Amino acid sequence: MGEIEQRPTPGSRLGAPENSGISTLERGQKPPPTPSGKLMSIKIQMLDDTQEAFEVPQRAPGKVLLDAVCNHLNLVEGDYFGLEFPDHKKITVWLDLLKPIVKQIRRPKHVVVRFVVKFFPPDHTQLQEELTRYLFALQVKQDLAQGRLTCNDTSAALLISHIVQSEIGDFDEASDREHLAKNKYIPQQDALEDKIVEFHHNHMGQTPAESDFQLLEIARRLEMYGIRLHPAKDREGTKINLAVANTGILVFQGFTKINAFNWAKVRKLSFKRKRFLIKLRPDANSSYQDTLEFLMVSRDFCKSFWKICVEHHAFFRLFEEPKPKPKPVLFSRGSSFRFSGRTQKQVLDYVKEGGHKKVQFERKHSKIHSIRSLAMQPTEPNSEVSKQAQTSASPALREGAESPGGQRCPRGKEPKASSGECGQHQSPALQRSPVGNKEADGTVKATMEKEEEVVKDRTQQSKPQPLQPSTGSLTGSPHLSELSINSQGGAVPTNVILSPNLSPDTKQASPLVSPLLNDQPCPRTDDEEEGRRKRFPADKAYFIAKEVATTERTYLKDLEVITSWFQSAVSKEDTMPETLRSLIFPNFEPLHKFHTNFLKEIEQRLALWEGRSNAHIRDYQRIGDVMLRNIQAMKQLAAHLWKHGEALEALETSIRSSRRLENLCRDFELQKVCYLPLNTFFLRPLHRLMHYKQVLERLCKHHPPNHSDFRDCRAALAEITEMVAQLHGAMIKMENFQKLHELKKDLIGIDNLVIPGREFIRLGSLSKLSGKGLQQRMFFLFNDVLLYTSRGLTISNQFKVHGQLPLYGMTIEESEDEWGVPHCLTLRGQRQSIVVAASSRSEMEKWVEDIQMAIDLAEKSSGPSPEFLASSPPDNKSPDEAAVADQESEDDLSASRTSLERQAPHRGNTMVHVCWHRNTSVSMVDFSVAVENQLSGNLLRKFKNSNGWQKLWVVFTNFCLFFYKSHQDNHPLASLPLLGYSLTIPSESEDIHKDYVFKLHFKSHVYYFRAESEYTFERWMEVIRSATSSASRAHLLSHKEAHVY
Repeated sequence: MGEIEQRPTPGSRLGAPENSGISTLERGQKPPPTPSGKLMSIKIQMLDDTQEAFEVPQRAPGKVLLDAVCNHLNLVEGDYFGLEFPDHKKITVWLDLLKPIVKQIRRPKHVVVRFVVKFFPPDHTQLQEELTRYLFALQVKQDLAQGRLTCNDTSAALLISHIVQSEIGDFDEASDREHLAKNKYIPQQDALEDKIVEFHHNHMGQTPAESDFQLLEIARRLEMYGIRLHPAKDREGTKINLAVANTGILVFQGFTKINAFNWAKVRKLSFKRKRFLIKLRPDANSSYQDTLEFLMVSRDFCKSFWKICVEHHAFFRLFEEPKPKPKPVLFSRGSSFRFSGRTQKQVLDYVKEGGHKKVQFERKHSKIHSIRSLAMQPTEPNSEVSKQAQTSASPALREGAESPGGQRCPRGKEPKASSGECGQHQSPALQRSPVGNKEADGTVKATMEKEEEVVKDRTQQSKPQPLQPSTGSLTGSPHLSELSINSQGGAVPTNVILSPNLSPDTKQASPLVSPLLNDQPCPRTDDEEEGRRKRFPADKAYFIAKEVATTERTYLKDLEVITSWFQSAVSKEDTMPETLRSLIFPNFEPLHKFHTNFLKEIEQRLALWEGRSNAHIRDYQRIGDVMLRNIQAMKQLAAHLWKHGEALEALETSIRSSRRLENLCRDFELQKVCYLPLNTFFLRPLHRLMHYKQVLERLCKHHPPNHSDFRDCRAALAEITEMVAQLHGAMIKMENFQKLHELKKDLIGIDNLVIPGREFIRLGSLSKLSGKGLQQRMFFLFNDVLLYTSRGLTISNQFKVHGQLPLYGMTIEESEDEWGVPHCLTLRGQRQSIVVAASSRSEMEKWVEDIQMAIDLAEKSSGPSPEFLASSPPDNKSPDEAAVADQESEDDLSASRTSLERQAPHRGNTMVHVCWHRNTSVSMVDFSVAVENQLSGNLLRKFKNSNGWQKLWVVFTNFCLFFYKSHQDNHPLASLPLLGYSLTIPSESEDIHKDYVFKLHFKSHVYYFRAESEYTFERWMEVIRSATSSASRAHLLSHKEAHVY
């Protein structure tokens, strides 16, 4: 009797790991070698109805054939698919990936193996790749035609209308009817033709990728989506059908679901001859027997269904592939069958880490050109794809493959984090046979993209382009290892954002493979750099003064974003009221003029200090007098500083009342110079005062009281401290106001986020327990309410609010023991309770501390907070479509059908998205600390596998490193968000052998940075550590009083 038994712990039913085994995705592991020997040819029928022949060794396991098909398609998420075939008893079975193919397919020449979807996830947004969703859409189309996916006429017409849109494009009645006459998508299609044409008219402008998304959005709500029925009888002899899904085992009578047994309820699955047995967990509230028994047609049918159940349970519920049982010494009892391959969690993690390449593909039935993920037309098509498909079992690009620019990168010179990301090779014996369609229309044509480590491409055109919902690295990748960040709303140009190891194949080469950031063309040698350093003064005060100069350069560039770039954009269009214009620019231009002169004076003093002229005059080796003179002059500009808060509030008010001004600001934020949210630049002058104060504190601490510069430094410190104290309250208020408006751009489903008295506290990713297990959600904590949201795969890239828990009357308690899930909390509100789990113990403690503090604040307030008002986007659905949604929706938390309709474009790379991808959180305390820890300067950078060092101008702000060729550049070339990174010093085994080097490490991504002195090394370590480890709330409360908007 074959059986599978789950462990009876509470955590196992939620998928919680009890031990840390080795993941099948561990880098460096290789699949078992492919057996050599005689080849056999196997015909595979693809989802687009084409046939391909593959030659594999006779003794090869089934995994070799499946990998060959996935490589041929360049399919990254191939684990959702399987190969099915009729066995010798004409029973359709799945190809076992561990057994030799020859033992399963008796007469391969006479058998056609079908490549189909095997595992249907609960939410199609979990499919990260456009190609994967396209194949799923083909499966839905196939199921409709074969009568497997049953639904009412309205749903069927709506599904077919999306298929037609993806195949022939926008509505044209004559073309529609001609196309429908030639293609039969469902039995009795003629009766639905008018309704199909009517629905198709509503999809104008929808891309094939959007059509796939909408098709899956509708299909997944249908009861028969992904269902394969297996005839059986219950104990009373009543004919029923059994099926297995991601949630558990389902019981149907005809095509109507009459019962469901979730995995959480199932303790054991087994079969004995023709009897299929389900052993349930004890439940006092249930009327079911402990063990349910179903009679199937034969033992083979029963065993086949049992295997499918085992695989579904493992794929959707386990963290990693189950380990094989040790072989018994004498005899075996039961089946040795086990699930083989990656689990869904491992697939999601693999795609999040970016261990793959993006490729183009063509749709066989579509007349519209579709591009996978973010890739545009390549500069040079890769003609080696067929060879790579023959020799590589992984879609990963091998070292030495051609870069988008057409040049071959020598081994070790690629900007890669790890050589372990190279593709794993198959035996040369595995080759695709020339038999079959050699180059059919449905053949996936791949153009490999160059792997990169630094992530943000900023040299492309800033003009926004329409964004597809299917961008694997942009919108569907929950845990990007590298994510470029620009922290503002607005559409993302499709050629700007890079996935962890990807650079888009664009007509303009990425700067990260250009001489600006690449190793090879760096002209400076280590000896030259060492010689240059020796000419620097050794005094620490010199490097403190130099920090003033480097950060002043960045500050001037930030002021120019308002005084030059934004003012120029406003002057071109008459959208901003004159009163607002006169409030913003006249209060920034005097600051820009003053700080331009201030910077010149600092640079002149540094030139004298460095000895380039008058080196013998020691009176020039100080900076306190320059700081004192300019800070005293700066006090006369305080009236302008007071106006910045008023200007920021007036701008946000005007944006709410003027759609044209809103579009202007959003378009401006897409420009390369606006590398942060626009409203952040309004806070820069106040933040700069705090930087002056910190620099002067370090100088006063460094100089002895009898030093010639001590008196001026102390006097300047007193002056700037007075200014900071006067403006501190306004700065705290503006920071909270700015953060609320920034979050408002990331959320949909609420209208009144920014109200007087509301204070932002923390945002981050937690797993929420629902009927489907633990699901990732984004939480937003304010001083009166806790919101939880999910991120849909939509054009807007925003987070949809699913629920809100008022903090008044809430209690919080740890519940690891109750649920068996690590780092688990139960939040009990007056009307609702939820269970959430953090990614680590430290994350849980941060949330507990902040939520408890927020509850205390809410208890001291006057009473419960008002409800959020749900926003109501235009409803473009017809009455028939609305009825479909009402009748067939199974999940209230899923994205609405209108999620891909033309919403305002929005960046998918804000701090909220970084926290989502990195599965972490940040608080307002962290943001405040980040404001105090901004830094600029030159650094030398080295990749893990490269030899030379590259000199870059680096700006640290907003938890992110921005890279420039020089300080004179107006916009960054690339960026690296630091949340989740670890900061260390290289070990001896890493063979760096240089002074002042620090290391940034996240999973497989490793960077080395080298500073010019001990002081600058310590400063970079200090500020980067502030971004990679959260500060305590006590840090904020110790020097900031509570101010809310």
